[in-house]
Amino acid sequence: MKKHKINIITLGCSKNLVDSEQLATQLKGGNVEVEFDSNDSNARSIVINTCGFIKDSKEESIETILSYAQARSLGKIDNLYVIGCLAERYKKDLQKEIPEVDQYFGVNDLQKIVKSLDVNYKEELLGERSISTPKHFAYLKISEGCDRTCSFCAIPLIRGKHQSVPMDLLVKQAKNLAEQGVKELILIAQDLVSYGLDLYKENKLAELLKQLAQIEKIGWIRLHYTYPAGFPDEVIELMANEEKICSYIDIPLQHINDKVLKLMRRGHNRKTTMKLISSLRERIPNISIRTTLLVGHPGEGQEEFEELKEFVKEVQFDRLGVFTYSEEEGTYGAKNLTDDVSEEIKAERSDEIMALQQEISLKLNQNKVGNEYKVLIDRIEGEFYIGRSEFDSPEVDNEILIPINGSKLPLGEFYQVKVESAQDYDLFGYVIQ
Repeated sequence: MKKHKINIITLGCSKNLVDSEQLATQLKGGNVEVEFDSNDSNARSIVINTCGFIKDSKEESIETILSYAQARSLGKIDNLYVIGCLAERYKKDLQKEIPEVDQYFGVNDLQKIVKSLDVNYKEELLGERSISTPKHFAYLKISEGCDRTCSFCAIPLIRGKHQSVPMDLLVKQAKNLAEQGVKELILIAQDLVSYGLDLYKENKLAELLKQLAQIEKIGWIRLHYTYPAGFPDEVIELMANEEKICSYIDIPLQHINDKVLKLMRRGHNRKTTMKLISSLRERIPNISIRTTLLVGHPGEGQEEFEELKEFVKEVQFDRLGVFTYSEEEGTYGAKNLTDDVSEEIKAERSDEIMALQQEISLKLNQNKVGNEYKVLIDRIEGEFYIGRSEFDSPEVDNEILIPINGSKLPLGEFYQVKVESAQDYDLFGYVIQ
């Protein structure tokens, strides 16, 4: 007989999503029924996987906990567990302020969580995954933690030092995902380009990619969160020549001004940044580059910000996101730098960058009109099939809308699509085969 149902609520990044999926795998192995992020659930037990990265994320996590704590007080649920980054960082404070929660667990407490939910932890399930994404794509977390010392980032304080997942375990997991119908693997980590340095004493990202590309049922392999400093040249070479690796890269550059980058303790400067971008575009001519920028960091005056704006105009990133600086306790920035940019100016700078990017995105999209692309169909929304080309990652990037018009396109399949019109962040097209 099945035990009671558990609803796992996941907040924050895709790395948290993988943690939730690994928990679900163990629970299902113990004959427990699991739901992901269900708003219409009759589950009597709730597990909230929290984010503790920046102020807004922490506030969302706390609001979610309070909402379910109230539900527990009203007898609508029986058990409430909180796991993840926020619980790792603020466990004692949370226990004091929200005692309605049965137990709090940190980021490396999977075995303890499973035991508390009355399930025996099974080592043999380590290579298996219960995915919560649409069945045709999944995230593959290749390492945990980070050895970088960026001034603004609390991740090393929460997740600890960089730890690569053994390559054989990753390949096993990827094969298992492929057998479940996954066609697109999205590699994630806090620092993708350091993969293997701890386990094998040398960078092994290229070798991992080669092994994953040999899995027959995997059609696309996508790289997320590639740190710009120390980017492996052999990975660029492999991307240029291996058809399965998407011509797409996510590189969080954060800034371009040398003074600000030094204050951020990033380990790269304007010269090395421009060299990396040039190398990627020269050797992979059709590459789509996504980046993340951070505005309002201590020391960012108007002059430094203007340099950042000119950089955005010059480089013409295919995809771009912006964060405003948030002083996080325990970080180098909080201990050693003065948060000297007002929240109002931070917001204004963020808006300025995104307004620039909106114009750039529209122009780049208009240049795609008339072109044909291989498109993976993700879902149906209203009167359209929603798909993506290799140049876009799910949930964060552009999409291609294809009118249904009585046609039947199975989700999770590839089609050749011709683009006929463009908007700021969307393309419209039709299937040609």
